[in-house]
Amino acid sequence: MDLDGVMYAGQEPIPNAAEGARRARELGLRLMFVTNNASRPAGQVADHLSALDIPTEPEDVYTAAMAGAELAVSRHGRGARILAIGGAGLFEAVEAAGLTRVTSADDQPVAVVQGLDRSIGWAELSEAALAVGGGADFIATNMDSTLPMERGFAIGNGSLVAAVINATGKQPVSAGKPEPEIYRLATQRVGGHRPIAVGDRLNTDIRGAVASGMPSLHVLTGISGAREVVTAVPEERPSYLGLDLLDLTEPHPAVTREGEWTACRSARATTSDGVPVLGREGGEFRLTQRATVTLDEYRALAVAAWSTAGVDVPELEVTR
Repeated sequence: MDLDGVMYAGQEPIPNAAEGARRARELGLRLMFVTNNASRPAGQVADHLSALDIPTEPEDVYTAAMAGAELAVSRHGRGARILAIGGAGLFEAVEAAGLTRVTSADDQPVAVVQGLDRSIGWAELSEAALAVGGGADFIATNMDSTLPMERGFAIGNGSLVAAVINATGKQPVSAGKPEPEIYRLATQRVGGHRPIAVGDRLNTDIRGAVASGMPSLHVLTGISGAREVVTAVPEERPSYLGLDLLDLTEPHPAVTREGEWTACRSARATTSDGVPVLGREGGEFRLTQRATVTLDEYRALAVAAWSTAGVDVPELEVTR
């Protein structure tokens, strides 16, 4: 389960997230919250979720900071000197992994691990650049360029990592989504089988699930909208499409082929001359401008567009 854009936006809850989580647990699903946000320790994330009526323990949370620390251990061994650029979430993860945290490039770190924190400024980024420029390994907890907040999209870790890349000319290895390793580590921690990944962002949540061979559910409560899903490249196509977390426990009807049409229950869709077309009562409707579609029409339309090159899809609003 992703967090930003699925469970909450900033400090505010995503509508239906708490109810969706409650229903999932009632059906016996074990929820592991996996986030690219490395700024907070697992305990703080668990407290935040619990305050939003989603009871959560620290062991139910796996962050990109934890994945970054484990990656550093795998590359350099426990006890290695690490310049951690970030906040409490990264510092705690680095120390819990048995690494030695240093604060300056002058401390001769073998690696820089960079995660997001609001306190990061010129001084911290310069220390990272000095260390990386001097030969230290460069690990990013994630490469998300933006972070969903109550007021919109703020700067994410990837945008800060870009400053170090620009200064050094060196690319980092990323520990978080969409790298498949974070999915494997999270599944290993929860002891689960037949996992499914839930996310809002195609180029991280869904791409990572596809790369790890894990089925995925995309929800429309965060960054990637319906138009982006319908036009997604194969590496970023979800297994299931929903509006919000309530759809995790709802039956997902099969999308079938009926000649040139795709069908999802009574919804029908196709493409014609690069234009998406819906079959509705009263005739065929060509979608040439912003349109409102039902959830089943959205599902049928996505499959129709995925099988056709060069479809020009307008902005879509999806309703139940």
